[in-house]
This record gives sequence, C-alpha cells and structure tokens, in this order.
Amino acid sequence: MVAAGIAAATALHYLTSPSLLLWHELFQRLYYLPIIYAAVLWGWRGGLLASLTSALCYIPHIVLAWRHVNPGYAMNQYAEIIVFVLVGTVTGVLSDRGRQQREELEAASRQLADMNRELQDSVEQIKRADRLSAIGQLAASLAHELRNPLASIDGAANLLDSPQTPEETRRSSLAIIHKEIQRLNRLLTNLLDFARPRKPEFRPAEAGRLIDSILSLTAHAAQEKGIVLRKEVPESVPSFECDPEQMKQVILNLAINAIQAMTAPGEVVFSARQRDGSVVLCVRDQGPGVADEDMERIFNPFFTTKEAGTGLGLSVVYQIVSRHGGIVKAGRTSQGGMEFSVIIPQRQGGGK
Repeated sequence: MVAAGIAAATALHYLTSPSLLLWHELFQRLYYLPIIYAAVLWGWRGGLLASLTSALCYIPHIVLAWRHVNPGYAMNQYAEIIVFVLVGTVTGVLSDRGRQQREELEAASRQLADMNRELQDSVEQIKRADRLSAIGQLAASLAHELRNPLASIDGAANLLDSPQTPEETRRSSLAIIHKEIQRLNRLLTNLLDFARPRKPEFRPAEAGRLIDSILSLTAHAAQEKGIVLRKEVPESVPSFECDPEQMKQVILNLAINAIQAMTAPGEVVFSARQRDGSVVLCVRDQGPGVADEDMERIFNPFFTTKEAGTGLGLSVVYQIVSRHGGIVKAGRTSQGGMEFSVIIPQRQGGGK
C-alpha cells in the first residue's frame, strides 16, 4: 500500500502538464500519506525509507519539469523533499515511542493480571480455611447446645424411671422434659432458618405496621416482667421495599432479645426514621448491655450471654438484613442498655 501510494503520486506528477501548477501542489502533498502510513507501521526506519523513496521518485520530475522553466519553484520542491524526510523520521520516532509504551503497558497489565489471579487464589484458600473453621466452630457450638438440654432430659427421665420418686418430683421432671424439648425445638428452628434462609420476596411495607404486629406478639411477655413497650414512628417515615415476614422476624428477634436482657422493669422503645434513602428501624432497651469484649461477637452463630439462649437470634437478624442489602449495628446507650439499628434501603435493586 505504501509503494502504491508513492507510485500513484509520482504518476500523477508525470502525467499532468506543468502548466497546471495548482494540481502539482496537490499531488506533492499526496506523498505525505504513504510516508506517514509507513512511519506509523514500521517506525522511524519505515518513515525514512518511504520519504527517501518518495524523493527518488519525485526528483526526476523536478529536474525535467521545473529546473529550466521555473528554477525558483524547483528549489521550493527540493526543500519539500527535506520536509518529507523530517516528517517521516519524526513521525516514526513518535510511533516507536508510542509502541514501546503500549508494550510496557501490556506487560504491566499482564503482570497485574497474574498478580490478581494469585491474589484471588490466596483469597479463595483463605475463604475455604475460614469456612472449614466456621463449620468446626458451628459443630462444636451445636454439640454444646444440644448436650445441655439432653442432659436435663436424661436426668428427668431417670427420676421418672425410679419407683421411689415422689409424685411431686415426677411432675417437675415432666415439666423439665417439656421445657427442654421446647428449647431443642427452638434451637433447631433457628438453626434451619440460619442454614437455609428463604429468598426475600420484596414488596412495599410500612415501618409502623411492622412494629405494631411485633408489639402485639410481645406484649404479654413484656407485661409479665413489668416492661413497657413504646413506639416512636413519625408519619413522615416512608414505606420501603422488604420481605415483610422476614422483616417481622428481624424485629421480633430484637424485641425478644431486649425483653430477655432486662432483669428489672423498664422500657423497650421501637422507633423508625428516614435517612439518606434508607429506613432505620431501632430497638432500644434498658438492660445491662453487652460487655465491650463481647460486642464484636454478638452476631456470631451460637454466641450468647444468656443461660437459655440459643445464640442464633442475632445471627438470623444479621443474615436477613444482609440479604436485604442493609446493615445492622449494635451499640450501648447512654443509660447502659443496648440499641440495635437496622438500616434497609428504601428501594431494592438500586431503583429510584
């Protein structure tokens, strides 16, 4: 293509009458196209070779057509040949430099890609190790949680099996068996909810109505302990997209956690507010709070500070909130109790 371009420009010169000076000026500029093309393709060597070839093809025409007819114009054409060489060489040098930079960038890109693959492999190995460690801790915690009620059931069954056991002791033993069976049932239910969470079915919900449903469910348990349940939800709080049943489970778990944590009469406050495109649901109690050294572990499976707790309630809360694209935070209040805040986007999937 370079040779064809030079040949075409040369032929046009030779076949055009010298009297058509304007056309010769145009044909002279056509040499730059193959010169620049060669410089871009093959660097300064290609640009220099193409410019010298163009000069060798053009000089005879200068000698034959302009040397005697128009000597001043001929000198101008010789100067143009110098420009051919300069343009071809400079363009080639710039092309070589650009090509070298591209090669360096490609090499750096390949090196980064290799490093990224190695990093991904390392991350996957760490994840696998973490999963194995979590499974081991989960199995150990589950065995511990199952052992306690089973030991109570075994002890109560032995008392029932003994003919010397008084009737009153038999009744209390049966009550222990029923209580521990219910405890095991709660543990297994929470474990199934944690291990096989249902995919959320998003639809609009109102924070006030969700809280009202939980207040009615927990009113009796709170009243038995002298706890007042209070709701603080301004009318300005908008509806938000969530799975209402799962969000009720979140609030219920936090409510049960708050009521069980309080050892004296007091108040549990349920509140909601809007913040930066999200709805924030809060449950605040007046219990003793969580020790600072335990704050980082309260969402871990089977971690509990209560004697009868399963340690899965807050883990289920964390899991559901995460599947809603939200976050859950825990902190101590100025009165020493705990406040759990659930932050859920108003629109799921990035909708406006």
